[in-house]
Amino acid sequence: METFVLQVFNGLSVSSILLLVALGLAITFGLMKVINMAHGELIMIGAYVAYVTQLWFAKYLDEKFLGLYFVIALPLAFLVAGLFGLLLEFVLIRFLYGRPLDSLLATWGASLILQQLARNIFGAPNVDVISPQWLNGGIMVMEGLQLPYKRLFIICLVTICIIGMYLYLYRSASGRRIRAVMQNREMAACLGINTRRVDAYTFALGAGLAGVAGCALTLLGSIGPSLGTYYIVDAFMVVVLGGVGKLVGTVLGALSIGMLNTALEFGTTASLGKVLVFALVIAFLQWKPSGLVTVRTRALD
Repeated sequence: METFVLQVFNGLSVSSILLLVALGLAITFGLMKVINMAHGELIMIGAYVAYVTQLWFAKYLDEKFLGLYFVIALPLAFLVAGLFGLLLEFVLIRFLYGRPLDSLLATWGASLILQQLARNIFGAPNVDVISPQWLNGGIMVMEGLQLPYKRLFIICLVTICIIGMYLYLYRSASGRRIRAVMQNREMAACLGINTRRVDAYTFALGAGLAGVAGCALTLLGSIGPSLGTYYIVDAFMVVVLGGVGKLVGTVLGALSIGMLNTALEFGTTASLGKVLVFALVIAFLQWKPSGLVTVRTRALD
């Protein structure tokens, strides 16, 4: 029973991390069909925002307030990464709509620039972000089984992000405009929607969510300029498996990959388990290329 509960919790934990990493990419890739290889570097920016916030709190505030730095770092990471995303969209992405291969190459170059910029500012070695005191320890479920507060916090953070994105996309006017452009860009433009503005703030929103993911990843280990490269492939895999352009598909894709990964690693090794997950995802996409959930649209393309 302890092993089963632990495996289910580990699966949910891995799924929540994958979902948080892929959520911003699902929005930008689903709406604009831009293959953003710099998504990992937006995650890295959020992680370094948490690091800088921690240093600022340690230098200028009393030690008893140090545990609050993470509460401030989360919205700051969203804001800073969102501004970087808005700048990237204005300088580069807006010229590459409808050219996915060009966008892949251009954003890959942007990712290399951002990585080198991080090395110049913070140095090449990884740095550690000290977890707040209130996230240390865990809940003792049964004898020999403890659920860490850090993992529980990430699961709760992902749940809040999903609920917030659902309310934004399905219960707000700007969210309805995003879905309209996603389903049929030409018709939305004919009806008076400024698709250029929708593209800009949607890309910024996806970048901001990537920043939140980076801030959360500081709870799991050290961070460095190459942090985003460890997650970019998994993020794309979640988005493609779930179905491009559907929030529920991204959730199902992350849950499927996270649970499969944990189950297969338990019976084999970490490397072999990841290889088997890749193989199963490829086999599924051969059978159903549109993913788990398909967007219904009248657009012929």
